[in-house]
Amino acid sequence: METMIVPRIRVANSFRTNLMIKLRMLLYSIYLLFRGDLKTKNFSRYLRRLLLFIGKMKGNKYVKLSRGTKINLYVPAFPSKAFFYATHKMLEFEKKMPSITALISITSACRYDCKHCYQKLDKGKDVDLKHLLHAVNYFQDNGVAFFNIEGGDPFLVYDRLKSICSTIDRRSEILINSTGDKITKERLEELKKTCNLSGIMFSLHTSDESKLNQFMNNDMAFANLINGIDACHQAGVPVMFNTCLSKDDYASGEFDRVMALARDLGGCLIQLIKPKGAGGWLLNGADHFSKSDLDQIKDQVIKYNTAKDYRYFPFIAAMIIDEDEHHFGCTAGGTDRFYLNAKGDLQACEFLNLSFGNIAEEPISTIYERMRSDFNNAGSNWLCEVYHKKVAENFKAAENASLPLPYEVTKQIMNTEEHGEAPDFYKRVNNI
Repeated sequence: METMIVPRIRVANSFRTNLMIKLRMLLYSIYLLFRGDLKTKNFSRYLRRLLLFIGKMKGNKYVKLSRGTKINLYVPAFPSKAFFYATHKMLEFEKKMPSITALISITSACRYDCKHCYQKLDKGKDVDLKHLLHAVNYFQDNGVAFFNIEGGDPFLVYDRLKSICSTIDRRSEILINSTGDKITKERLEELKKTCNLSGIMFSLHTSDESKLNQFMNNDMAFANLINGIDACHQAGVPVMFNTCLSKDDYASGEFDRVMALARDLGGCLIQLIKPKGAGGWLLNGADHFSKSDLDQIKDQVIKYNTAKDYRYFPFIAAMIIDEDEHHFGCTAGGTDRFYLNAKGDLQACEFLNLSFGNIAEEPISTIYERMRSDFNNAGSNWLCEVYHKKVAENFKAAENASLPLPYEVTKQIMNTEEHGEAPDFYKRVNNI
C-alpha cells in the first residue's frame, strides 16, 4: 500500500453535465426521429421522460471516468454508446419498459466465506457456459445496457469471465465485482481491450484489516484487496467499492472511516448496501433500520455527495435513496434490474432468494417474461424484506433445502399486492 500510486477522484460539475446531457439527448432524439425509431407524436414524450430521470439525479456526485461521466451506478457513463442504448428504455410507450440492468453471477467459486453472502445457502454446480452466453446475449438484445458481473469471484474462472465479457458488445457497460483474488494488471489490460469495462468493484465492509479478514474468513482478504486495487491503478481501471454496514457502524464512526479508506485507496464510487435478510442472514435476519435511522444515513450520504469539504471522497450510490418512494422504488424483477445466479436460476433480485426458473431447463425468454409479468411494476416496498420471513419458513421446512427456492414455491409466496404503491418516478413516467 505504501508504493501504490493512487489517482484522485475527478469530479464533474453536475449543472454543466446535465446541460450537456440534455443537448446531446435533443440531438439524439432528432436522429432517432429521422431514422424512424421514434414517432413524431412521441418526440416530446421521450424527452420529457429523460428530463424526469435526470431530475432524480439531484444529490448525486458526478465522477469522470476514462469512458465518460458516471451520474448513477447503474447508468452507463455519458456519452458512451451504452448510455444512449440505456435511454431506449424511454422509447417504449405501448408495453412495459425494458430493464437496463442485470447482475450476473458467473461462478460460485470463492476462497472466502463472508458472513452475509446472499449465495451462502445456494447449492449446485455452475451452469454450462453456453447457457450463460445465450442468456447474456438475450438480455442485451432486450435492453440491458449495464452488466454487473460477479461470482463467487469471477477472476477465479478467468477464461469464463473473458468469454462472457467478449460476447457483450458496446451497447452495454460492464462492471466486475471482485475480492481482488487472482486479479493481475495483465488480465485487466486484456479485459479493457475486449470489453466496455467501467471498473472493478471491491468489497470493503470495514476499515480494519483484521476485522475484514475475520468477516471474510480468510487471512489474505485484506492483502488480496490491496493487490487487486493496485493492479487496477496500474492498468488504468477505475476502482469502486461496495460496503454493507451494520446500524452500529454509523453510530460508532465506522462509516466515516470506511469512506476515508475508500478515498485513500483511490475509489471513485462506493455502493452503500443496506443489510438484507438473505443468504447467510436469511434465518437470523439482518439489522433493523427504523425510518429515523434511514433518514440520518441519507443525510450523511447527501453531505458526502454534495458538500465542498467532501469533494474528493467517492460518490456514494445508496440503495436506500435510489430505491425509496421519492425516486425509483424497488425495481426488482426486470422493471429495471434482476439477477441471474451461478447455477442458472433467474431471480428478481440477488437479495430475494426466489427462482423463476433455470436457464439450463427452460428457454431464457420463457423465464424472463414470466418474471417480468409477475413484477409488472416498481413498488415502494423493498421486496427482499417483504418476503424474507416466507422465504425463511419455506427453506426451514424443506428437506435438503437450497436457495433460491424453486419456482413452484415462488408461485405460492408471490403476492403482487404486497409490492406497494408505484414510486414517484414510475408513477410519473408511465403517465407521460
